[in-house]
Amino acid sequence: MGVRALITQGETENMFRKPSQDEASSASTSAQAAQEAQIPKEPKGKAEPKQRSTSVVIFALMIAMLLAMLDNMIVGTAMPTIVGELGGLDHLSWVVTAYTLATAASTPIWGKLGDMYGRKGIFLTSIAVFLGGSALSGMAQSMGELIGFRAIQGLGAGGLMVGVMAIIGDLVPPRERGRYQGIMAGVMAVAMIGGPLVGGTLTDHLGWRWIFYINLPLGAVALAAITAVLHLPKKRSQGRIDYTGAALLTVGITALVLITTWGGNEYAWGSAQILGLGALGVLALVAFVFVEQRVAEPVLPLHIFRNANFTLVTAIGFLVGFVMFGSTTFLPLYQQTVQGATATNSGLLLLPMLLGMLVVSLVAGRVTTQTGKYKIFPIIGGLLITVGMFLLSTMDTETTRFSSGLYMAVLGMGMGCLMQTTMLVAQNSVEMKDMGVGSSSATLFRTLGGSFGVAILGALFTSQVRDTMAERAGGKAAAVTSGSAQLDPASLKKLPPGIRDAYTHAVASGAHQVFLWGALISIIGFLAAWFVKEVPLRGGPGKSADGGDEAPADAAPVAETV
Repeated sequence: MGVRALITQGETENMFRKPSQDEASSASTSAQAAQEAQIPKEPKGKAEPKQRSTSVVIFALMIAMLLAMLDNMIVGTAMPTIVGELGGLDHLSWVVTAYTLATAASTPIWGKLGDMYGRKGIFLTSIAVFLGGSALSGMAQSMGELIGFRAIQGLGAGGLMVGVMAIIGDLVPPRERGRYQGIMAGVMAVAMIGGPLVGGTLTDHLGWRWIFYINLPLGAVALAAITAVLHLPKKRSQGRIDYTGAALLTVGITALVLITTWGGNEYAWGSAQILGLGALGVLALVAFVFVEQRVAEPVLPLHIFRNANFTLVTAIGFLVGFVMFGSTTFLPLYQQTVQGATATNSGLLLLPMLLGMLVVSLVAGRVTTQTGKYKIFPIIGGLLITVGMFLLSTMDTETTRFSSGLYMAVLGMGMGCLMQTTMLVAQNSVEMKDMGVGSSSATLFRTLGGSFGVAILGALFTSQVRDTMAERAGGKAAAVTSGSAQLDPASLKKLPPGIRDAYTHAVASGAHQVFLWGALISIIGFLAAWFVKEVPLRGGPGKSADGGDEAPADAAPVAETV
């Protein structure tokens, strides 16, 4: 866009008047500023190398995102082998719990550190911590060591997803961010489908330690690419880290995650341990809110929740996590137990849902980029998730795989409308200086939603299975469901035909309860989506990348800061 100044006659005469020294200096500065703001710095053709480097950064970020999502999927398939070599069956659950706790507790802290001290260095640090934890986990010689090293790995993982989302938020304006939704959904699909297959293959052919060592070459590629081509402004905050707030938030999150992990499994829901954890969590979070209102640099600025859109999409993200993790936990169990599928292909069983999510995410991203409209997607997504969960609740022992695949596809399409759109709206609802804490808050609430979903829906499932077994098998039911309401396919085949038939019906009944309650909870998200306001996305026509007024057409886009 050329210079559009109209020069008046008086201004023309002043151009020929000999300026004073101060006027000359001022004029020179003004001319330089005008030239930098209005005159293209380089022809369009020369911007291409920078765009290619942006693509390299996105590729490296997707590797880091894959590391974060792939880990638990791979580890699950190797757990029997790990226990066989290291022992410690009683502490088996802590291999997963330690990782989950460290990830959830560190997520908001990584986001705040990125806002205070610069995104690049903090993100590279989180990758290094994750890789260090991976290497140590692979070298563990006892179950205690493995649990400790998994906690270190989880600390790093807490910064991976947040770092990816926040850096993309820095590089790409929200209006243009939709085009990357499909890539993120594809990475998620690869992790959920490929994780169990890769984990089983590595364990069978190279040994269980390679499920951790495989992270090292992938992480090295991400580190090298990000170090070489990612260039973000360096920051150095003058404020002090909010250690008190970070400690209180960690205690509160830890208590909540332990409640969802132990409740109904290790301890009864009404036990002193669970009630004590609940009281501790509430007290810690109340104290956290009190502290955050009084410190200069809060680890989680509460003012971001004053934005109605941010609060709404954060709540919707919690519900999405609740439903998504709950459904993906019990769908393979239903298909293995009731439909006779093999455990080896457990990842492939989710393919209809993941393909639906991928396709719709691509479409939603393209439409958002082209039109700037996004409110319709949370509404449609909430409706599709509700319908999909209700359809899944109708499954019984006679439901075919084709029918269940269609139901999963509906659920996946709903997730495709919501998964990245909620993050997009959350990031568009905070200032650029709060991009890290905004991204980490959205990620944290989705993670907590998943934890609560698995715990609460799992309790409903277990209760229903045991009740149905008592009705159909009488006294023999206790021997089958005494330790757990879930049997692996090998154990199921060893049951007498009558007990096996009763257990199959019990699992179908338990799945019915899980998906029916999931549908009811999804209605809340559907209703909340109607209250989201369609605020123009930063970086759209008439807006600059940071949400200001119209920027010159030839000003460098945010992506070209790389």
